[in-house]
Amino acid sequence: MSDRRAPRPSTRPASRRDLRRAAPGTRLLLLGVDVVLVLVFAAVGNRTHQSGLAMLDVLTTASPFLLALLIVSAALWALARPSRLWPDGLLVLVVTVAGGMALRVLLGLGGAPTSFVVVTSVVLAGLLLGRRLLSGLLRPATRG
Repeated sequence: MSDRRAPRPSTRPASRRDLRRAAPGTRLLLLGVDVVLVLVFAAVGNRTHQSGLAMLDVLTTASPFLLALLIVSAALWALARPSRLWPDGLLVLVVTVAGGMALRVLLGLGGAPTSFVVVTSVVLAGLLLGRRLLSGLLRPATRG
């Protein structure tokens, strides 16, 4: 027999930083959810504007926003806080919308009229920030 005892659970509350850190698998899962949300945004937009709903049509519409999302997510990867609204969620939203609009123009996929920018910003804010709000509320207290 060993004199070692199982470690006792700490009665000390976890630090705020500990509560916000997420394991790499969790980060990948939540990034996957963000990708799906951007694809849903593109599919709904295509349907609303009577564009094609084939996967290639949706991917073409979503591609600039997906690229911007992946770039900002890679930049924030080290922070490991995919459920924080502030500042991480807001930064993801701003870069996804602004970068997506710029890439749309650069890739020749269309312009960025004010009405499209406003609708895109509102819809993606609801989807991307809403996901962060829900996942922040639903995550276990000890993991991100």
